[in-house]
Amino acid sequence: MSSKPLKSPPLGFASNGLVRHTSERGGDALARYRDDPVTRVVLFAGEIPILRRVGEGFSALHPREAIAGLVLHETVYLGTLDGAHVLAVLADAGLAHVDPADVDPARVNPVESWQGREDVFILDLRSIATQGLVEEREAGMLAEAKSLLSWHARHRFCSNCGAPTRPTASGFRRDCDACGTQHFPRTDPVAIMLVTYQDRILLGRQARFPKGNYSCLAGFVEPGETVEDAVRRETFEEAGVRVGAVHYMMSQPWPFVSSLMIGCHGIAIDDRLDVDYDEMEDVRWFTREDVILMLHDEHPEGLRTPPSVAIAHHLVRRHLGL
Repeated sequence: MSSKPLKSPPLGFASNGLVRHTSERGGDALARYRDDPVTRVVLFAGEIPILRRVGEGFSALHPREAIAGLVLHETVYLGTLDGAHVLAVLADAGLAHVDPADVDPARVNPVESWQGREDVFILDLRSIATQGLVEEREAGMLAEAKSLLSWHARHRFCSNCGAPTRPTASGFRRDCDACGTQHFPRTDPVAIMLVTYQDRILLGRQARFPKGNYSCLAGFVEPGETVEDAVRRETFEEAGVRVGAVHYMMSQPWPFVSSLMIGCHGIAIDDRLDVDYDEMEDVRWFTREDVILMLHDEHPEGLRTPPSVAIAHHLVRRHLGL
């Protein structure tokens, strides 16, 4: 078993430095601070964040004049960071000529300059978090901005009557003038569970995972279902394992599109497996020793846990006391 110490990594998107100023949104904080000269902007071109080089690193915050002349589809007031007001802005997707599926996550630097400028770059949000290209508090801010802007892009029409909706409450609501329905940003709860039996841990993989990666099982919480029951149902559906006691461990905002990962520890009643191979490529019980080797990327079969940006990595570490 590896004896190398593991550095404690941050949980991706979980640290957000913004003061939200929730009570000001209804007073149209967006209109009030949109033209403030010290206002800062978080800029997305379609699904892609735009980063600015700052010294040897990068920042997601731009001066307000960075959006001058751009075609803007949505603008949301996020709050303040270090006393400066922060807006999230969705600009035309054509500004960023990169498909997130084409981004090599092993690359250290952003993949392409933006509008020919040497100080501004584009890179997909997952790679930004995985590579730690911005401060932790800015990663959480990017997650909030992406979730809100994606919600606006997908809810331009009223689900009640089909009429167009318009943004209100500084971007935290959309109103339908035709039928009066108010629509609020959506977050989908996902149960993700570290399931154990005695001293072993249940981990699985889907075919879309990177080669060798095994993770905690997970699934969306269904209507009328508790988180605890979602843990039990999903574990049984995917692995055929019955779970008894369930305890909350931690949570993580996950902006793909907009989910809240609710991390739990489930204790299996027995270790019998009946894997659903239509959904899972493999599910196994791993010993503590195996999982520690996976965390260190030293497993003899080349197996590993997800990177530290993912909550599954932290659920495993916390259970092992690392």
